[in-house]
Amino acid sequence: MSDSAPRRVRVRAPELVGKGGWLNTGEKQYSLADLRGRIVILDFWTFCCINCLHVLDELRALEHKHRDTVVVIGVHSPKFVHEAEHAAVVDAVERYGVEHPVLDDPELATWKQYAVRAWPTLVVIDPEGYVVAQHAGEGHVHAIERLVTELEAEHEAKGTLRRGDGPYVAPEPEPTVLRFPGKAVLLPSGNFLVSDTTRHQLVELAADGEKAVRRIGSGRRGFEDGSADAASFNEPQGLALLPDGSVVVADTVNHALRRYDPESGRTTTLAGTGDQWMQGDATSGPAREVNLSSPWDVAWWNGKVWIAMAGVHQLWTYDPDGGTVSVAAGTTNEGLVDGPAPEAWFAQPSGLAATPDRLWLADSETSALRWVDLDGTVHTAVGTGLFDFGHRDGAAEQALFQHPLGVTALPDGSVAVSDTYNHALRRFDPATGEVTTLATDLREPSDAVLVGDDIVVVESARHRLTRLRLPEEAVKVASVAHRTQRAATEVAPGELRLDVVFQAPAGQKLDSRYGPSTRLLVSSTPPELLLDGVGEGAGTDLSRVLRLDPAVGEGVLHVSAMAASCDDDPANEYPACHVHQQDWGVPVRLVEGGADRLPLVLAGMDPDQSDQ
Repeated sequence: MSDSAPRRVRVRAPELVGKGGWLNTGEKQYSLADLRGRIVILDFWTFCCINCLHVLDELRALEHKHRDTVVVIGVHSPKFVHEAEHAAVVDAVERYGVEHPVLDDPELATWKQYAVRAWPTLVVIDPEGYVVAQHAGEGHVHAIERLVTELEAEHEAKGTLRRGDGPYVAPEPEPTVLRFPGKAVLLPSGNFLVSDTTRHQLVELAADGEKAVRRIGSGRRGFEDGSADAASFNEPQGLALLPDGSVVVADTVNHALRRYDPESGRTTTLAGTGDQWMQGDATSGPAREVNLSSPWDVAWWNGKVWIAMAGVHQLWTYDPDGGTVSVAAGTTNEGLVDGPAPEAWFAQPSGLAATPDRLWLADSETSALRWVDLDGTVHTAVGTGLFDFGHRDGAAEQALFQHPLGVTALPDGSVAVSDTYNHALRRFDPATGEVTTLATDLREPSDAVLVGDDIVVVESARHRLTRLRLPEEAVKVASVAHRTQRAATEVAPGELRLDVVFQAPAGQKLDSRYGPSTRLLVSSTPPELLLDGVGEGAGTDLSRVLRLDPAVGEGVLHVSAMAASCDDDPANEYPACHVHQQDWGVPVRLVEGGADRLPLVLAGMDPDQSDQ
């Protein structure tokens, strides 16, 4: 490295290995040597993870701006069993508009080689094949762009930068009426309105659920109000019929609520600014002035629109009378905790269904079915936490789902659950406390609509609506239980030093003029695992000594870290600031001789890694 170049920790990048092979490359297989001379950004993601989807969207502008020097490689590292299926990864790459090569790594081989601990994680590799930065979570793309600009100049001067077209090859488009539809609602006319998510449109289908009557939206990613042809959406999902006959739309990637009027065909915006909510933003106020975060579903309940705010693990409400939004339940911490609404934890709520006395919700990342009662208390019907899932019927306390995205109220007081990753429609009956299976062999069902004695299922990965007669008897299914395949980290019993590594981007510093610039929140499942070190700490210290109970043996450490960095220019009274944040769920096992330090990289490189 030349004397004028910045000195960086550099670690030789391990090879890219994935049993599923490469996607979006025209079937060509790649090695790191093939990418030498380019700046490579590895995006470790899994398609269930809302934070991973946020990062896909953050990367789009950087990919476009630096397309002749930067190659983004998605490394797909599954959490759920379904995500290890190659066909499911192929679907997800198209569903979310991924326009870069993807390595399908179902056995987490590359994940382990890079010592990744969280989804999403971004790793930057320089043109000579060395890792120079690692970032976990969201909000890092501005820092990565600064680093990319430095690396371009540095390696241009050294003669080690190779410009040109990247390895991305676009797949052929498929001519289907719908493409990965998300949700559906029955209109008063008897027709269906469907969110055609991947094509950024709404589609009105005839009562047969097949023939397209009208398309709403330009079909291009955008955030425009207007007529059916002029309006634009960005991966819309949830739909709910309002009392006035209009439909509220969860416009997920626009972080907005839209209103569609079937009479006029016009779309207007109800809530959201188009920007994603981040820690420190307003949590209530005039609806058009408050940021939202990946609203995934909506339901009309008790005079308000309830919003499954998947991006921040909360429920929000929109009040049409006052034109305001506010947080209704959840802390933004990811997990499964019941109780009063302000104290509850959710994990990517993705489906809602209202009955007079309950708001049901599909809490996808905990594979749970939950509900809110009229006094605002949150309860769990089925589900235990972030790492347990499967397909098991029977008593609710031992029943299992796998990443459900939809829930539908049935006339008898029970609910149907679109059990997405089990390709099944399930039923929970609160009267008996039993879970049964209504139908199998559906492909990623994401929602269902009741029509008379039939239930119409949104089969997202078959690009269609499927009409089923509500069965008299349940389907018998062999029980399957799973835990996520991430290996537990072996740590020593007693004291464990937790170090969240954060290095401010070049030209920035931690800025505490307006309050603490960092936040660290630590808890555990089970709670007894942590004897000391639990709770929240604010200031500039992202390290903490935890004391673990040897009698507990194993569990999960939940770590949430946030750091705000601002431009380091004393002359600028209002420097630009950026929030970096990530939640980790780290499975740990207590063993003699285990590690006494747990480093989690939020941004930068762990100083214990040496130059090579």
